[in-house]
Amino acid sequence: MRYDGTQDPQEHLTAFEARMNLEGVGDEVRCRAFPVTLAGPVIRWFNALLQDSITTFADISRTFLAQFTTRIAKAKHPINLLGVTQRTGELTRKYLDRFNDECLEIDGLTDSVASLCLTNGLLNEDFRKYLTTKPV
Repeated sequence: MRYDGTQDPQEHLTAFEARMNLEGVGDEVRCRAFPVTLAGPVIRWFNALLQDSITTFADISRTFLAQFTTRIAKAKHPINLLGVTQRTGELTRKYLDRFNDECLEIDGLTDSVASLCLTNGLLNEDFRKYLTTKPV
């Protein structure tokens, strides 16, 4: 659970807080433990913070997210699924796995939209015909 600045900082913070909640520790321990989860340029950034500029874990969270805001993953819209299409020569099973992975990243995705996008991206005509004759 190390953050090096290349991932979503919100995910790191959420995982860290979940772990701290599991351990049942307070604000002081959270403040002392958080830097241990940082790596590379992120720990250098943290060490360069002005002394006494951080007094609570809420301060750390706010400052951390503000610094690495460009790394926060953007929410995907269901329309993005229209860009997930089966590649020439790609096995249908591989396409289905890739499509399902994309679906996991979309909030509020309905079965009917997912089904429409799935069949739209299929190259396998027989399978597409089979899917479109089955109710959602």
